[in-house]
Amino acid sequence: MDHGEIVSVDARSPAQRAGVRPGETLAAVNGHPIVDVLDYKFYTYDPELELTLTQGGASRTVRVRKGEGEELGLNFQTYMMDAPRACANRCIFCFVDQLPKGMRQSLYFKDDDARLSFLMGNYITLTNLSEREIQRVCDLHISPINVSVHATEPELRAMLLGNPRGGKGLELMQRLARAGITMNCQIVSCPGINDGAHLARTMEDLAALWPEVNSVSVVPVGLTRHREGLYPLEPYTPAAAAAVVDMVEAYADQCLARYGTRLFWCSDEFYIQAGRDIPPDGYFEDYTQLENGVGMLRLLETEFASALELQEPKTAAPFSIACGVAAAPFLREIVDKAQGKCHTKGYIYPVVNRFFGETITVSGLVTGQDLMEQLAGKELGKRLLVPVNMLRHGQDVFLDDVTLAQVSQRLGVPVVPVDQDGFELCDAIFES
Repeated sequence: MDHGEIVSVDARSPAQRAGVRPGETLAAVNGHPIVDVLDYKFYTYDPELELTLTQGGASRTVRVRKGEGEELGLNFQTYMMDAPRACANRCIFCFVDQLPKGMRQSLYFKDDDARLSFLMGNYITLTNLSEREIQRVCDLHISPINVSVHATEPELRAMLLGNPRGGKGLELMQRLARAGITMNCQIVSCPGINDGAHLARTMEDLAALWPEVNSVSVVPVGLTRHREGLYPLEPYTPAAAAAVVDMVEAYADQCLARYGTRLFWCSDEFYIQAGRDIPPDGYFEDYTQLENGVGMLRLLETEFASALELQEPKTAAPFSIACGVAAAPFLREIVDKAQGKCHTKGYIYPVVNRFFGETITVSGLVTGQDLMEQLAGKELGKRLLVPVNMLRHGQDVFLDDVTLAQVSQRLGVPVVPVDQDGFELCDAIFES
């Protein structure tokens, strides 16, 4: 399949007005070869374009005039105009390797694609970038990108990733920093392996790349019950988790004094495992690392408090919220505030993760099967609210392929997905 083949042209688009036809392949723009979506988006930004189109061995040139930054209006065989790039690592903590058998095939695909990092916010390890791709990131100034670092010591990082090329991670990041590429970074911390003195060194090495290294999250390793034959890892104990939190906070305070930003943050999950309070709203600055669970619960609480101030007193139908075990205490506080202002009744149900294992406590990995089994017969009110991140993006299917409709039918109430947003949650609670 030619991933660059044009499958359709948007009506009244610049490309249609110029006479571009489905079935042709976009070979070049203004003389620049088009390999994938990054080339396409970068080189079609300008207002005057010369497109080189091929079909059946023939080639023709089309001139296009459009607004600067206006979409050209072409749709290709795949969004990437290329096959997605699979991960070449064997990380000792890889979550995909810990999935049970029998799930939908797409869940077992591990991507490590710099294009998806820029376009979708995915995290990459930099281990499968060719010299051409590294240079293209620098030349096209593809920024920001998200980097899974884990450690900066070459031997340790190579071991963590199960890939000798992992040892060049810091060297590549230094090269990207010299090119002015902004990087948001992630460290998956494993007890006794890359924490302690190794974590201290990693933080120092990354801080030396500020401001190109814009933010760093430190998250605890996630371990399911499906680890047969995998590297022996243990979950964090409360004491060990507290030691990581103390180390990161102390170094973040130094960065705040030196750079004006904390730069390093532990995820909410680390605070919960340590039995510590999650810091206040201002601690998380711009909430750059929300996708890694950094400050997510605090922001939800802050937004909900603002939404509640705007809410007129009223009577709302009883409702329930299902969530992971970790978030339950915070949601209980939110619901108590709602009940204090308006006449309603809310039930919070922490769902124990039987599917992946009880050490998995985040809401985003709760399955439809666990919802149905644990909430059957419970008082649910008129509707059951669930975080939208329990579902496959843009769909109504849980990780175990159970649908929203199936859960709703089994439990006898509408199941309503709610965005991770305090205002959305407030609206859902007080919905008539």
